[in-house]
Order: sequence, then C-alpha cells, then structure tokens
Amino acid sequence: MSDGTSDATWFVSHAGADRAWAEWIAWQLLDAGHEVELDCWDWGTGDNFILKMNAALEQGRMLALFSPAYFEPERFTTPEWTAMLARQKQITPVRIAKTPTPAILSPFIVTDLFGLDEQAAREALLRAVNGTTGRPVRAPGRPPGMLSRIGGTGPRLPGSLPRVRNLPARNAAFTGRDSLLVHLREALASGQRVAVQALHGRGGVGKTQLALEYAYRFAGEYEVAWWITSEDPALIPDQLGQLAGRAGIAPAGTPPAAAVELLLAELGTMSRWLLVFDNAEDPDALAPFLPGGPGHVLITSRNSLWTSYAVPVDVDTLSRTESMALLRARGAHLTDVDADDIASTLDDLPLALAQAAALLVRGLSAADLREELAANLVEVMAHHPPPGYPAGLAAQVRLTRSRLKAEHPGAAAVVDAVALLAPEPFPLTACAGRLPEQASALLVETVGSRMAVGSAVEAIARHGLARVQDGTLQLHRLTQDMLAGQMTVEEYGQARADAEAFLAAASPGDTNEPRWWPAWQILLPHALAFDAARLTTSQGREMVGEACWYLMDRGQARLAREHLQRLYDACLQQLGPDHGDTLRTAQYLARAYSETQDHERSRALHEDTLNRFQRLFGDEDPDTLSSALNLAEHLRALGRHEEALALDEKTLTVRRRVLGVEHPDTLITASNLAVDLARVGRVGDAVVLGEKTLAVQRRVLGVEHPDTLATASNLAIHLAEVGRVGDAVVLGEETLDARRRVLGVDHPDTLRTANNLANRMAEAGRVEEAMIFGEETLAVQRRVLGVEHPDTLRTASNLALRLAELGRVVDAVVLGEETLEVRRRVLGVEHPDTLLTANNLAVHLRDVGRTGEARALGEETLAARRRVLGEGHSDTRRTAAWVERLVKAQAESGAGD
Repeated sequence: MSDGTSDATWFVSHAGADRAWAEWIAWQLLDAGHEVELDCWDWGTGDNFILKMNAALEQGRMLALFSPAYFEPERFTTPEWTAMLARQKQITPVRIAKTPTPAILSPFIVTDLFGLDEQAAREALLRAVNGTTGRPVRAPGRPPGMLSRIGGTGPRLPGSLPRVRNLPARNAAFTGRDSLLVHLREALASGQRVAVQALHGRGGVGKTQLALEYAYRFAGEYEVAWWITSEDPALIPDQLGQLAGRAGIAPAGTPPAAAVELLLAELGTMSRWLLVFDNAEDPDALAPFLPGGPGHVLITSRNSLWTSYAVPVDVDTLSRTESMALLRARGAHLTDVDADDIASTLDDLPLALAQAAALLVRGLSAADLREELAANLVEVMAHHPPPGYPAGLAAQVRLTRSRLKAEHPGAAAVVDAVALLAPEPFPLTACAGRLPEQASALLVETVGSRMAVGSAVEAIARHGLARVQDGTLQLHRLTQDMLAGQMTVEEYGQARADAEAFLAAASPGDTNEPRWWPAWQILLPHALAFDAARLTTSQGREMVGEACWYLMDRGQARLAREHLQRLYDACLQQLGPDHGDTLRTAQYLARAYSETQDHERSRALHEDTLNRFQRLFGDEDPDTLSSALNLAEHLRALGRHEEALALDEKTLTVRRRVLGVEHPDTLITASNLAVDLARVGRVGDAVVLGEKTLAVQRRVLGVEHPDTLATASNLAIHLAEVGRVGDAVVLGEETLDARRRVLGVDHPDTLRTANNLANRMAEAGRVEEAMIFGEETLAVQRRVLGVEHPDTLRTASNLALRLAELGRVVDAVVLGEETLEVRRRVLGVEHPDTLLTANNLAVHLRDVGRTGEARALGEETLAARRRVLGEGHSDTRRTAAWVERLVKAQAESGAGD
C-alpha cells in the first residue's frame, strides 16, 4: 500500500466519554487504508474484555486519544497505556481536548486534533499515524459491524452540527452520565430492528439534559437532528411539518398532516437522522409519529410503559462523584466534604443539585445552603429553576401531583400516603382489599382489589412520581419531602391516617413464620419510618411492635428499643397503663430492655405487665400466659433458674388445660421448661421432656419449623450433659443444617446452634475442628450482633476453652480476660455466665504460672457462686473442689498467695 500503511492493526484506545471522537478517527484510518480495532465495533457481548484488550495491545500499535476523561484513574484506559509503556511498545497520542499529560508520557509528541476544521484534523491525524495525507490505492473494506449500517458516508468531525437541526442550547454545565451516553450510542447504532430508546424516570432526574447531551456529543453522526416538544401530542404535527419543510421534503404551505406523511415516508428510506421526542407521556398518542427505517429516535418521559414502541431505559440519580462535579460545574468552590454533604442531602438528584449550584453561585456559602436545606427543603427547591430546566423541583412535583389528582384522585391519595413512609419499595398489592376502617373512602375504593391497584399504579407510573416494580411503589426521598411539604393540614392528616392504614393492611403475619420473613424485610423500613408516637390504631401499633420483634430476632435490639420506647410512652400518655395496646407494647419493650442488657428495667416491666394482665384478665387469659412465659425467659437470662422453673411449670399446667397438649404455645412452654430443668441440675428430666416435646413438634409443626429447631438445639446440649455426646453431635449437625436453610447463616439462632455444636465437637474429641468452627462463629457474631451481645460473649468464652485444650493457653488467657471484662460490664459481676468465664479463666491463669491471681479469682468466684447458685449446685461444688486442690498444691509447694 502507499502512504506508509502496513499490515499491523491500530488499536484505538479511548475513554467511553470520547466515543464520538474514536469512531471518527477509526473511520478516517479505515478510509486511509489502515486496519483498525475499536472496542465498540469489534468486541461483542460476552467477549472477555481483558483478553480482547491484551490481544489488541499485542499488535504493538496503539493510538491513544488524550482527553481529561482518558487520564481518570478508574478508567480502563489507564491499564492500556501503562501496559504499553511496560512492554516498551510504541504509543501514538493525539489530543482531542485540552488536558495536561502525565509526566511519564511527556517524551511523546502529541498531535492536537481539537479546534481544527474537519480537513485539517484529518490531515493532522494521518501525519501522526504515517506522515502523509495521501489516499489509498484501493478503497478500504468496512467492518462487518456498525459502520456498514450508519449510512453512505462516515461520521463528521465531533462537534460539527447537522445540516438540518433545531436543537435547544447545549447545557455547558452538563457532567457525568458517560456510561449511559455510551449505552445509548451502542443501542442506537447496534442495527437492531427498533432503534428507539425511551429515557424514563421521575421528574428532575435529568432525562431531557441527557437526551440533549447525546444529540450534541454525537451530532457528527447525523445529517438531521430535530427536537420535538411532545407533552401535548396535538403540537407534534406542526413541529414535524417544520422539519419536512426545512429538509425540502414538503413544499412550503403543505398542511401539517400531509407534511408529516411525506416526512415519515422519506425518513423510512434515509439514515443518519435523529429525532428527539421530549416529555412524551402517552405512548399510544406518540406511536403514529414514530418513523421506521435506519434512523434513531430518543424519547424522554416520566412514563415507564414504552415496551410496545421502544426500548425503555431507566434514568436514575447520579453517582456521588458525578453529583459533586455537577455542584461545581457552574463555578461554585466547595470542599469535598461540603460537596459530599450537599449531594447526600439532595440524594444525588440532578435538578435539585443544579438548583443548589445556582444558589451557591449567587452568593450562598456551603454552610448557609446546608442550614437552609435543613430548615426548609421545599422553600429552597421552590427557587427559580437553573438554566436548561423548565421548572424547579418543587414546582415540578406540585404540577405533577395536581395532574395526577385530576386524572385519578385515588392514585393521588396513594402517593400522598406513601410519601409519609420510607423511600423504599412499598408492597402496595399486599394491601388490596385489606384496608382497615380508618382509611379514607377514596383509598379503600382505590385499593379494593388487585385490579383496582393496577389501575392506580399505571396512573402513577405515567406521571413519573414513583418507581413501580413487582407490585411495589417507591418514591424518591426528595419527592416525598416535596409532597409532604406541599400538603394542607387537612391533606396531611388524611395522608397520615392512610399511611397507617397501609402499614396495618400490609402486615405479613407472625414474625416467627419463615414464610413471612421476605415480606417483613420489605415492610420493615416503612414500619420504622412512621413516627410511633403518632400511631392512632391498635392495628398500626401492633404492626410496629411486630416489626420491632422481627428486628430483635435478628440481633438489632438497640434500634428496636428506640422505636418501642416512643410507642410505649405514647401509649401510656394516650391510653393509660391498663390498655391492651400499652400492655402488649410493654412486653415488646421489656424484651428490648433485656437484650440491651438493661436487666433491672426489663424485670420490673415484665413483672408489672404480668400483674396487670392477671388483675385485668385472669390467670388463664392467653395474654397473661404469654406474659408469664416472657417473664420466665427473662429470669432465666438473669440466672434466676429456680424462679423461672416455677413460673414455667405453672404456665405449662394452665396451657395444657386451656389450649391442649399439642398447641404450639403449649409446646413452646414445654421446651422452655426443659431448659429450666437442665439449668437447675435436673438434666435427665430435661432430656425426657425435650425428646417428648421435639417428637410432638415435628409431627404438629414440621421438622424445620423455628420452634421445632429451637427445641432440637437445646436438646443437643442436654444429651451431651447426660453423656450421650454422639447423639448430641448428630442432632446438633442436623439442626445447624436446617437452621442455615430456614433462617440463614447469619441469623442469631443459627449462630447459637453453631456455637453449641462446636462445644459438642470438642466433647467428642474433635477439638481442633471445634476451635476452627468456634473462631468462624465468633467472627460472624461480632459482625452481626456486636462484641457485647450475650451470644457473642458465650462463644468467646467457649473458644477460650478450646484454645487451652489445644495448648494455646496464653491465647486462652487473653481471650478469657477480654470476655470476663465485658461480661462483668454487660451482665453483672454475679451473673452465672460471668462466673463461668471467671472460673475458666482462673484455671488458665494457673496453667500459665499466674498462681496467685488464679487463686484470688477462684476464691472470688466460689463465694459468688455460693451466693447465687447455692452450696449444693454442681457448678459451686466443682469450683470449691478446684480451689481446694489449688490451695493444697500451693501449701505443699510452699508457694505464697
């Protein structure tokens, strides 16, 4: 070939944001007779990007397109040019935008292409590549991909504008969205049958700005680029008629309908045109104006329902990096901390960020803006919109809500209610036909059936106020704030009542039932977002209480306690201490006190609640019996095992008589009583009762019911205590496998069973395996439950034993001292679990030669165990025997104290 070309392939290395330049340059190289490899042309879906890049770099010739984006560290361009340097391969750089060059690349001569006209840029490019602007002897073949489909000629120089155009002014402050722009380009140029992309999303997310930036960034690919304002379909024919006249397709004076017909027919035969239908909300109304053929169509819409006519593209908020760049794009000077804080407050919503940036440029400091946003977000967002936006966020939300209310009042009521819940998906279809009485008549009608819900959801989706998916409705937090701030007092009061009705209607069921857990996980944020002190119905209070119980089952007692305390205080004030809602909330709160180690308040609240239930409803009322069971569980946690045993025995007797021996509540009480029996030394009786209860639960509830698995986990402990270690290990392994399947590997009950199984393994001689198992369990518990949770401390105390058994006594002492210090602080110095850790630590201190400390701790532990457990308790007797042997050994060796 002439003009210096060779058989080697040029790999065009570029940032995704510079795709338009990359395509233009690749086309020029092809036209000059070079072989070119360009990722967006030659690498298909499913290709291994790393391998493709490596193979391209092996060719030895890389054309690098220097730009600000090219040198961003997170881009793949960085490993591309650094790999070439490492291999001592040639890089041919061209600069397509003003940008500093890293010092390591300064020896390279860089050719500037930007700021030149098309012919000058082409000549500069070819000089950089081969030193000549000559033409090839033969025309190059086109690649089999995109280029063969974009029209008869190659793209124009990036930045040049189409011959026929009416694009609005470009937004000079536009930042980010590179990956979405590249996605749009790839989708439109892919040669698929329908080159129509519908950008949808809620108001203020930047759909129009994205479409406009695409039109300008890839303007060189088109001969026609026409913008059609489409909110009112009746105005579309006139705008398309103007295009027909400008392009010479229809003579002047042609009626709009005829001009549109001529235009659509002509576009069906042409390539390299772009139509943008901005703010089109009705797909069916727009459909008659969508041309066929190889051109490209972009639609922006709040409506997501475009699948019949276009490929929907969900436009969401910006990344945090993009948000911070947008805040600075208009000239505001912000520290990273200020920019990050403001972007977080505005949830990365482009319109809100643009409004904030405009206020910063007008003289507000970052501190001033933060204070204003905190004081009155709605008022700040009501300021004049920034350039390029037709309305500010507050005005957009107000207008959209008004339109929705006029079209579908029930859908507007749904949106108002969900605005007072969490900015997470809300399970609207779960409420169909289940709304309680306090809901408004309008809402009851709107959510009366799944079909009715579907109609409301469709209306909401058309107006872009919420994200709709799989029967859920999700409002952006800023949209919620705008809606709540714009409601009248009467509207807000009704919306709050409707939101509480939604919570009650969506309540999945018993939190102990695994089948309801996925639903509880979805509903939980909404239950916690609602101010517990403003609940007005029993259904709403019960739902929030159950949500907090679900939280405590997962080890999040501190969060649950905050909400329960507010709910309980409100119940006391509004309803009095004897009201059923107050008493039920008291039981939830007492458990939260216990699990946050506030044991005295827990005991007092448990006892007070039980006394009130007994006085108000009698000893055999179901709530009284549940309260008694809860108090016994707390007494057991405090180490007051004899009291817990007596209370559980009484409760079991009544439940057997009132509910029957196979009722689930009766079986729970029996299971708890077995634990009490073991704790007071009657382990044989515990095994008998545990085996009998487990057999009935497996038959009545099923082998994998959480209550069945709780009984099995406890029974494994008791089997080992009566010498049936092999049976204990087998049952423990079965129970752990089942709990992992049913509850999940991180569930507190699963981790509790794992700790118990580690102990059984050690007793069976599998000490090293038990130690590894214990270490793994402890790490997960510290992450999930926290270092001060009683279960975490129990595992740590047991792990110290395993370490000592394997000869790592120094490590055992370190872990034992840490655990004892926390247990004394969390549980108290005389709690049985604290004394167990102290007893074990005393043994390990003796084993490392710290005999004086061991004796002092042993004698202190013995005195406490005599006070707490009694002289005849087996643990007390074991400590007494050990201390006696230690004292005797010291005396025989002549060692002092």
